[in-house]
Amino acid sequence: MESLFFWISKLAWAVIAPDMLLLWLFIIALLFLWWRRLSRWQAWGKRLLILYLLLIITITLIPIGELLLSPLERRFPINPQLPAQLDGIIVLSGAENGKATALWDQVILGEANERLHHFQLPAREHPQAKLVFSGGTGSLTEQRYKGSSVARRQLKELGFPVERVIFEGDSRNTVESILRLKALLHPEIHEQWLVITTAWHMPRTIGIFCNAAWPVIPFPVDYQTLPESIAIAPDFAGHLQDLNIAAKEWLGLLAYYLSGRSAALFPKSQAC
Repeated sequence: MESLFFWISKLAWAVIAPDMLLLWLFIIALLFLWWRRLSRWQAWGKRLLILYLLLIITITLIPIGELLLSPLERRFPINPQLPAQLDGIIVLSGAENGKATALWDQVILGEANERLHHFQLPAREHPQAKLVFSGGTGSLTEQRYKGSSVARRQLKELGFPVERVIFEGDSRNTVESILRLKALLHPEIHEQWLVITTAWHMPRTIGIFCNAAWPVIPFPVDYQTLPESIAIAPDFAGHLQDLNIAAKEWLGLLAYYLSGRSAALFPKSQAC
């Protein structure tokens, strides 16, 4: 069942991502303009092309993605006060480029590298805590390149004692990570577990943990927005990237909730 959900979500997103929708709109508009047999199709082509240009201008000038990411990132407090005793610390994968690391034989990271950075400090301060890195790859075709392998190498090169860390590398998405970790670790309800992931991804993560009856302490990192007011400035590439991230996460929240994988549509700590 999880494999079917994984494949459907990946294929659906490849079609409905904002950048792809813009491409489909442009292609359809051109096809209508070239359809010379029926003048009404050319009229629709002109309308769609105007709509396409309006969307490009809107995305360029207005940071819609930031506006959508902000409530996700503000859902949980930054730098939460940690208890004196932590039973475990979990960091979810996100930055590791498994294929590039393997091919270049050098640790290569994308965004979200802050996850491992913020994992190391509480890990050193709580030597008795179980340490866990979770994440394989979300690729449909290249499952042999694992994020966990990159994380192990990165931590080892930074001088962190990797023998303390449990590396889970078979999960393909967040829900698989959490379900696999629960089966692996058997956490008790009274235990204090810390989870580290990107701030805009934290609501969906907490929803899955709560749905699995595993209350955790959220430690959001890797913020995309700023705590001050959002500025309006021309930046098509940056705004479109943020819009892609925000749309995917909000749709993910909806899909996980409707499919019974999350405890709430917009989770918070009290959802547990």
